[in-house]
Amino acid sequence: MGISSACCWLSLKLHNEIETKQNRLTWWSPSGSSKDGVVMSLTSSLGKLEEAFWVLARNGCFALTPGSLSKAGVQPFDDPGTRCAGYLPPLPMKHLGDPGFRTEHRLRYAYVAGGMANGIASAELVEALARAGMLGFFGAAGLDLPRIEEAIERLQRSLAAESFGFNLIHSPNEPEREAATVSLYLRKRIRLVEAAAYLRLTLPVVRYRVAGIFRNAEGRVAAPNRIIAKVSRAEVAAQFLSPPPEELLNELVRSREITPEQARMAADIPVAQDVTAEADSAGHTDNRPLVTLLPTLLSLRNRLQQKYLFALPLRVGAAGGLSTPGALAAAFAMGAAYVSTGSVNQACVESGASE
Repeated sequence: MGISSACCWLSLKLHNEIETKQNRLTWWSPSGSSKDGVVMSLTSSLGKLEEAFWVLARNGCFALTPGSLSKAGVQPFDDPGTRCAGYLPPLPMKHLGDPGFRTEHRLRYAYVAGGMANGIASAELVEALARAGMLGFFGAAGLDLPRIEEAIERLQRSLAAESFGFNLIHSPNEPEREAATVSLYLRKRIRLVEAAAYLRLTLPVVRYRVAGIFRNAEGRVAAPNRIIAKVSRAEVAAQFLSPPPEELLNELVRSREITPEQARMAADIPVAQDVTAEADSAGHTDNRPLVTLLPTLLSLRNRLQQKYLFALPLRVGAAGGLSTPGALAAAFAMGAAYVSTGSVNQACVESGASE
């Protein structure tokens, strides 16, 4: 069958299918004369994100009918009284956000639950998120090392195939605590941490990032340990989205934590591939609204990616006050690679705040 014949056949087939349904369609008038039931029907259809819809127009009214764009270029039908006014493609939740983020972290959804301190982001919560295809961080801040190690051993047993991480909080008044936590993570081979409350890079967080750095078979620099940094200031984001400072790398070489060759390799990677723009919320923030913070960090990301030409592109996610589907959708619409929630998760039965 030729292309023109196929198009004619598809057009006729769609025409016959829609013609039989036309009298059953729910038509909406933009003049406001539609009944409440009509609006509810359209709202219900638009909420079916996994489905595709044709937008039909007739006599100044509009209707939605399910349909696929697999017949590209073919309108639903050629009836002169009804025309195709548009097409709404499917938008499943698993397609929201940056596909690279989902791939690198082995996720179904670009959805993160931050590590609320003192185990509020509990092992149970991390397990539930991982099994749903999302990323959870255990809230290690404020807990002693034996309690953190207990959580590590549990999650490594229960989530052998799923992704998860642990919180790493900056402790300016207790630098030895931060260093000891990093040592624990390295010893237990925790490969992903959420760095929070940092005002500047510290030796422990850089040590975590570059430990075990190597050059792979393709000749690219690879780092086993990854960091997602939560920040609310551009100057802090710039530190995480840049290679590790030379002075800290030299200190790690002197202490024989890394080799001189590994220090040179570190110039090819950022401290954090992913930075979360943490807007005004219950976390450690500067009370900045997401509508200004996220675009600022997206612009910064673009400049630093152009400057350093990292092999893997930098990404910026969004956090702070995200607790409803509408808020999450808005964050994605603004360009967030992923979304991160926090306080709202306290209401989960798996949360450490629930009894």
